[in-house]
Amino acid sequence: MGLENLQHNFLTGTLEGMVKWARASSSWGANFGLACCAIEMMASGAANFDLARFGMEVFRASPRQADVMIVAGRVSQKMAPVLRQVYDQMVEPKWVISMGVCASTGGMFNNYAIVQGVDQIVPVDVYAPGCPPGPETLIHSILTLHQKIRTGEITRRSSAEPGAGIHLGEPDGRSALRVKV
Repeated sequence: MGLENLQHNFLTGTLEGMVKWARASSSWGANFGLACCAIEMMASGAANFDLARFGMEVFRASPRQADVMIVAGRVSQKMAPVLRQVYDQMVEPKWVISMGVCASTGGMFNNYAIVQGVDQIVPVDVYAPGCPPGPETLIHSILTLHQKIRTGEITRRSSAEPGAGIHLGEPDGRSALRVKV
């Protein structure tokens, strides 16, 4: 009986498995609360729900210290470039949770001022449905993201990978939001 029949444990696990476990167990969120969903996001960090047991007890104000962005609420056209800038400043690998129907599809705000889905601005990994989704739904989304991290690629999407095609500025220096369709 050789080593190939030995079950993996903490001594015989792969380095890739250890990296995936560490990433999933210590993901820090960049809080990007925009509307009523942000209240539910804050409630999920309270003692009743205790996000610390999932390694997410710290919501970071600096995007350079975060690797999970939770977009909670509707995104206006004016806020879209800010959202993209915060996403671009996050460290690799990075993930995005779209929290609530307004962030996912624009919700009841079907007009020119609201982005009809945050996936037009940043690539979304997990959607949390509801209006507003409760802390239980956000926790389920976090656990779904942790499962994706544990079973996914060890390297993340590259900057050249097509995703949300947004351009924050014009060649002549003017600021403009253009979304690739």
